[in-house]
Amino acid sequence: MNARKRMLRWASGIMLFLGTGHLSLLAFFDWEDVTGWVDRGMWAAVPLVLADGRAGQTVDSLQNKVAFWAGPGSFAVPLILLGCLTWHLAGRGVAVPAGIGWGLAAWCVLGGVLLVPSPFFAGAISGALIIVAARKKDRSGAAREQEMGLA
Repeated sequence: MNARKRMLRWASGIMLFLGTGHLSLLAFFDWEDVTGWVDRGMWAAVPLVLADGRAGQTVDSLQNKVAFWAGPGSFAVPLILLGCLTWHLAGRGVAVPAGIGWGLAAWCVLGGVLLVPSPFFAGAISGALIIVAARKKDRSGAAREQEMGLA
């Protein structure tokens, strides 16, 4: 396995771990809210209007919204999808553009600064790995031998 592929696989593994870990923690800590969405129907996660017609929001409705935006509405699902795409592209030998790495790193550093303590900073490692992998030249063994004067 070449260095670029190894770095991209590590980057995608970190992204998959962070995304699935985030959703798993939601399921563990807010299980009642998640199962409530299933019981109450498709629009129960973040209702557009209050069910009883009152003007104010209750603590339960706010907790329900927080659970949604901390789980399926959060960064976790796109991060899992980006991790899967990166894994797939690494397997095909295609480099992920460095701009994706820069964007991911900047987003994770900003999120880590705003939400301390947070594992957001681990996502910056994925971004850095994508940047380095994009800059690495994909050289075959024959090309390396030729450069070293062994051929």
